[in-house]
Amino acid sequence: MTKSLLAAALVAGFLAACVASALQFALTSPLILAAEKYETAETVAPARHALANPLIVLAHAGHDHGGEPQWQPAPGLPRLAFTALATLVSGVGYALLLGAVLVATGRTVTPSEALRFGIGGFLAASLAPAIGLPPELPGIAAAGLESRQLWWVATALATAIGLYLVAIRRGPVAIGLGLALIVAPHVWGAPHGPEEISAMPPVFAAQFAARSLAIGFAFWAVLGLAFGWAWEAVSGANDAVRRSGVTA
Repeated sequence: MTKSLLAAALVAGFLAACVASALQFALTSPLILAAEKYETAETVAPARHALANPLIVLAHAGHDHGGEPQWQPAPGLPRLAFTALATLVSGVGYALLLGAVLVATGRTVTPSEALRFGIGGFLAASLAPAIGLPPELPGIAAAGLESRQLWWVATALATAIGLYLVAIRRGPVAIGLGLALIVAPHVWGAPHGPEEISAMPPVFAAQFAARSLAIGFAFWAVLGLAFGWAWEAVSGANDAVRRSGVTA
């Protein structure tokens, strides 16, 4: 079981990261490069993009509150390689989490079932947090990193538990509690920074948010399908090995 989980997670994480990285380089990286022309040290919050879209880690860093520059990879190939590596690590981690949830809930792991759980992962980890904290480009004022991290984690956990109660437990009490959990973080409200006028064209921000969510959906869909396929392949190979050992 553990070997199947690890093997399937590695395959699924790698495939999902490849798809997400290709889409990111084609769709969001040009927007980041364009937005950085408008960015200033006074309006940047550290690690904003990794928080706004934690599945697709963008290799961009600004300045911390003390004015000291943060480390960032060199432009060009090093930056692209670092981004792809970070996305790969995220992909494997999320694939392990997806597989663990599938096994813990007693579901039969198939590509279709894993895809459904993958879509649930997109809803919990990407779409629900984006309602309050949409993916943001450099140069946009934001609240403190710690408060945004806290809200993101709370929203993702509450949404995931709520979806589990609504979609799997299904009883009237479970559905009511699940819906309450899904809504609660948005009633609480996401932290936001001061309203400032940016020189960056608004269309850049809108395109970045929409494209980031689209990439997140593709990431989770591929992750689910690939995990289900890899699990069946690994489990079938293990069964064949066991049968050959018995007949021998």
